[in-house]
Order: sequence, then C-alpha cells, then structure tokens
Amino acid sequence: MDEDTPEGATPDGDGRESDPARGPSTPPRTDGGTERADEPTEDVALDPWGSASVGDYADLFEEFGIEAFDEVDDDVPDPHYLMRRGVIFGHREYDAVAEAMANDEPFAALSGFMPTGDPHIGHKLVFDEIIWHQEMGGDAFGLIADLEAHSARGMSWDEIDEHARNYLLSLLALGFDAEAGELYRQSDNREVQDLGFELGSKANFSEFEAIYGFDGETNVSHMQSVVTQTADILYPQLVDEPKPTVIPVGPDQDPHVRLTRDLATRVRYFKVTEAFASFELDDDERQLVRAAYDALAPDDVDSESDVRCEDAADWLADYEPPESDRESVDLAAAKSSALDKLRAGGKEPLRPRVRFFDRNATDEAFEALIEAVDGEKRVFEGHVDAFDLTRDEAESVAREVEIDHDGFGFRQPSSIYHRFMTGLTGGKMSSSIPASHISLLDDPADGYDKVKAATTGGRDTAEKQRELGGEPDECPVYELYAYLLAGDDDELTKTVYSECVNGERLCGGCKEQAAELMREFLEDHQEKREEAEELLDDLDIDLDSNRRGTGGEH
Repeated sequence: MDEDTPEGATPDGDGRESDPARGPSTPPRTDGGTERADEPTEDVALDPWGSASVGDYADLFEEFGIEAFDEVDDDVPDPHYLMRRGVIFGHREYDAVAEAMANDEPFAALSGFMPTGDPHIGHKLVFDEIIWHQEMGGDAFGLIADLEAHSARGMSWDEIDEHARNYLLSLLALGFDAEAGELYRQSDNREVQDLGFELGSKANFSEFEAIYGFDGETNVSHMQSVVTQTADILYPQLVDEPKPTVIPVGPDQDPHVRLTRDLATRVRYFKVTEAFASFELDDDERQLVRAAYDALAPDDVDSESDVRCEDAADWLADYEPPESDRESVDLAAAKSSALDKLRAGGKEPLRPRVRFFDRNATDEAFEALIEAVDGEKRVFEGHVDAFDLTRDEAESVAREVEIDHDGFGFRQPSSIYHRFMTGLTGGKMSSSIPASHISLLDDPADGYDKVKAATTGGRDTAEKQRELGGEPDECPVYELYAYLLAGDDDELTKTVYSECVNGERLCGGCKEQAAELMREFLEDHQEKREEAEELLDDLDIDLDSNRRGTGGEH
C-alpha cells in the first residue's frame, strides 16, 4: 500500500484492504439495491441517539414487526429509485399511503432533522424521500428538531441556528417546494407543542424506560423532546384532516414511530374491534374463533339455527390451524384461552359484529356515535355493538364522530426504512470521522478526494480482480452509485455491478468515475444552495432564535 494512502482505504489501484471495523455485509442486488445477509447476527438494539448500525436487516422484521418493503412495492406508482433498488427495505403500513397515492387521495410525508452537524450524503436519502412524496401529490413537511438537539445532544442555540440553516438550504436546493409544503422548527410550532402536551398525558416513564432505556439520570427536557417528536409525526394530520402519513427514517428511529403509533391510538375517542359474543377476544383468539364460526355457520344466511359458544369450543378443541397461521400465533396459549371463553359462554350464540369501545369520548360524542350507527345495534355501558357495518365502515363512523366533537381522529402513522450507508473508510458513516462521510457542504475537490481514497470491494491485485471479479456487495463506492450517484439511472448501477463481478471493472477506474460524479453533484448542489438563500430568507422561519439556555445532555 502506498504510504500516502489513508489507513483503512485502498490505494488508487485495484485492491481492497481489509477493515475489521466493518460489520457484517449486506449484499447489494444487481440492480443497485441491497439484500440482507443470511448469517446470524447479534441482537438488534435501536437507539435514536446512539451509533446507527444494523448487522442483518431481516432481524428487524422478526424483532420489531417491520414488514419487508417488497411486499408493497408493486402497489407504488412509479416508485423512487431507492425503492426499486432495495435501499428502502422495510415499512409499517405503507400500503395505506400507496393506496392513497394511486387513488389520488390525500396523504402526507414528514421527516425531521436534528441539527447537530452539517448535512451529509446520508441525510440526502431522507431529503429525497420527502421530495419524491411531495412530487407524487402528498403534503410534505420538513422539521428542524431543535428541541431534541438542545436537550439530547447539548447543542447551543447558536450552533443549532447555524446547522438548521444548512439543512434547510440543502432540502430546498434538492427540490423541496416550500410553497406547497411546510418547514418549521419544533421550538416555534405552538400546535406541535400543544399536541405534545396532550400526547404526554397518555405516556409514562416506565414506557420511556423500556423503549429508550431512560433512567434517573435522564433529564426531563430530553423526555419532553420525545413527546414533542410524537407530536411532530402526527402534526400533518392536524392540517385539513386525518390522512395516511409516512415517516421516512433509518431503522434507528423506529422507537419513535412505534411510540407514536401507540399514542395515536390511545388518544382516540373510540376503539373499534371485531367481536362474536359478549366477551372480549384478543387478536390471536379472534382468529381462532373466526375459524370456528366460519366452519359451523350455516350457508343459508336466513337460517334460524345458531352457532353456540359451546359448539364452537367442541370444534376448536380438535382444530389445527394451517402452518402459515401458526407462525403468527402463540397457538397453545391462544387456543387455551379461547376455549375457556367459549366454554364459559355456554349456549350464548356466536354472531359476528363490530364493537365500538368508549376510550376517551365525551358523553355527547358517545350519544352521537349511537345515533350515527346504522342498522341493527345494541348499546351497553361503555360500548356499542353494530351488526350491519363492516370494520372499515365502523372506523369511518368513529373517526367522523370524533372529529365532529373536537377529537383528533388520528390514523396510525406509516413509515418506511432505508439502509444505512457504509462509511467511505469501510466502517460506520460517522459525522465525527470526516473521512467516512461526504458533507453536502464539502468543497467539490474534497469530495472527489474522499471518494478516491475510499475503501472498495476489490481484490488484492488487478490480476485477481480480473480472474475472480470484484465484490460490490462489500464496496462503499458501489453504494455511492446505488444510493446517490446514479440517480434515476438503473442501467448505470446494473452496469457497474455486472462489470465488477465479472472482473471487467477495476477499482481505480471505478473510483475515478465515482469521484468525478461526486464532484459534479457537489458543484451543482452548492450552486443550487446559493440560489435557495433568497427563498429561505423569504420563509417564515426564525434562524436567529436569540434563546438563552445551557446544553442538555453532554
């Protein structure tokens, strides 16, 4: 290795130095995306304020309930290249957003940026996702998480003001339409702060302790900033009406999404569930009782014969669900508890219905719900059973009544998750390691040099590279093509990948091409940042806060 070659990087030739700091690899797809590694990895811990790293993205599906994005990508009109290439790998309920998009119905996208340093190419992933959703017809929101930066990272307000300006300039330069969308600071948005106060009444410290690991040393402002972020996530639904809303983030931010989805449900006036009798069922029990009812119910809808609870218990005792269902159900526990409830029900008829539970409704709202439910219904203390409504119809009725009576009517927010970019030096991309990342503010010549000095997935020698082919699956430079430099050109990523694995492309030339593309991108981006200065100055955003205060956590 040349003496002038940075440690952990390859020379300008055709080899790759090993880097023990680099974690388990995630193989890219030949179209420029990335698939998961199959090797088992350590348990995944998601920390919104820690060092972002995931060994095997598939672990997130099992441990946290994130769903694979390829299950919904066929439903997305004209998907973004980050979706096509598998860089966006997971989601929560994105199908609701895709459906609204396809049907030209209202939807929104929001993400926030904690201004603790310069925006870099990793942040560009989120910028692009917000802008794409705006271009697809969604209401777009970008926020500066200044309260979080102050309380969780101890940033001074002067530092926050400077970094906030840089984030907003880059977002505008990349194409965010500030007239059609909304940009704001947490500290200046009173609606967000008021909503955070309301949501905080439904959260408690033990929950923060379990989700975030907070303890007696965590300052109160840091905890308050978490509640503020849940309000940020729900804020688009305060504008006009509740609507499907997607939050594009890295997987380390999923704890915020999970908490917000829970709080969005807890503040609702009514909970809508499916029921079969006077007793309650959890989701797993309901699946089993539904199977029993469907097996025993007469085909003739006018039949007067009833399915009794005790009959369903007898049938369920011998029932073995399909293998596909067993994976999602704790079968033994669900079957045992469902049998207990059915046997206790005795001769009570099973009859499908939709049940409205009163969670937080005023007396007036509960009475209005009763009036709004069409068809056969039964009114009880604290709930209403409706026999002629579908689940979706019932959800709509509940939301309309809630909104008419000063409630929020929130829908649970959706989310999409993108893979982390590997650092140019082969380990994690870190703001504290300048050589590992490229700032959107870097001099274009410096960006060129960083790419030229980057670790690659090449073999030790040009001869081995030609014989065995390179390993783009292990290459930060290939990631630059797939995540950024190729833009919408899928053919370029396919060509780079194919030529690399077939030994036709050597690392020196590949890095030279990528470095030139990076220089061109930075030159263009920074010109557009200068053009965006006037636009930013015209927006109603205070970037000279003049706030007093100490830092938060240090």
